[in-house]
Amino acid sequence: MRVALVLICALPFLLPAQPASALTKAQKMETCKFGADDQKLTGAKRNAFIARCMSNKDDKRGQAPKSGGGPAPYGSYQ
Repeated sequence: MRVALVLICALPFLLPAQPASALTKAQKMETCKFGADDQKLTGAKRNAFIARCMSNKDDKRGQAPKSGGGPAPYGSYQ
């Protein structure tokens, strides 16, 4: 019983720690191609989608606003 308890407590330390989003380039390419197939993209649009997908810079929110320059957001007391 004691051995089982020790193994259960030590299990998180024995398993290799890897982030969930860690992918090899081959896995990333497979995912990007799946996305292109799902959207039924062909030709230049497909190539552009895959290039953007592989670059990890596909942020639909756009660029972060620059500090200063605009009105303060609602509810901020500056």
